[in-house]
Amino acid sequence: MNGAVRPSGPFREGDRVQLTGPKGRLHTITLRPDGELHTHHGVLKHSDLIGAPDGSVVTNSSGHDYLALRPLLRDFAMSMPRGAAIIYPKDSAQIIMQADIFPGATVAEAGVGSGALSLALLRAIGDDGHLVSFERREDFAEVAKANVETFFGTDPDTWDVVVGDLAEELPVQFEPGTVDRVVLDMLAPWECMDVVADALTPGGVVLCYIATATQLSRVAEYIRGTGLFTEPDASETMVRGWHVEGLAVRPDHRMVAHTGFLLTARRLAPGAIPPEVRRRASKSSYGDEDVELWTPGAVGDREITDKNLRKRVREAQKAAAGARTAAASREGDATTE
Repeated sequence: MNGAVRPSGPFREGDRVQLTGPKGRLHTITLRPDGELHTHHGVLKHSDLIGAPDGSVVTNSSGHDYLALRPLLRDFAMSMPRGAAIIYPKDSAQIIMQADIFPGATVAEAGVGSGALSLALLRAIGDDGHLVSFERREDFAEVAKANVETFFGTDPDTWDVVVGDLAEELPVQFEPGTVDRVVLDMLAPWECMDVVADALTPGGVVLCYIATATQLSRVAEYIRGTGLFTEPDASETMVRGWHVEGLAVRPDHRMVAHTGFLLTARRLAPGAIPPEVRRRASKSSYGDEDVELWTPGAVGDREITDKNLRKRVREAQKAAAGARTAAASREGDATTE
């Protein structure tokens, strides 16, 4: 899709490969003809993998076996260089379903972060869709673009990244009523809900990924107050793995619990008034005096240093260069065949 090469066939130079070694330890490498993986278990030459089929087992200099596989999307998302914290695969999967991201959809996303959700959205919209991702920070956008190119082996022609504030740029990028879906991963999504309502087609979906309960309450009440959407629906997703070995079947001791809330609502037709929902009165108003509460530190948003971010940008761009090499190699092989 999007001009990307199918992720199958023998390993080639520039491919990302996930190695599972002794005791289940994972290593993700980009194949180079002269590359080597050095661990305290020995040395594994990249040349032993180049040309081998996906799913091969190779042996390093000390006789230890490593299982080699191309990373799945979930594996790549969890191991790729990060500028901002990513949306976890469990939430990305729910976003695709709850927002009903379909092939050919026109989707707006803010903010792009490190590109984990963008990867899932690009796969879901297919070759005929269009994804526009808005990001305030140019350095985060650079990390995301490099990660997406690394995974697909190319820069998808169905994706545009706009550096700027969605509240200002969304009306510039889209005519009113032309966007099918809007996905918001931002600190204060209520601040741009009016422009989102203008951009969405009637029946379109807005989905907000929200970190805290106070943010969840505020955006839900704001959406209700606009009178432009259906009743908002909120949920969270928890994933618990299981240990299954013979008769020893039990839940894992650790689980991925709360990462964020998902809130969805659908755009009403112009002038439509939804049936009244009866509920108990609650203290649901927020005034200007609460503005200072919505700062990154106040809601637990993790800050990254400029030095660390520059390192992540270099890592992502290096991986993207390797992916371009692999894509060119595949195209050459296809031409030869």
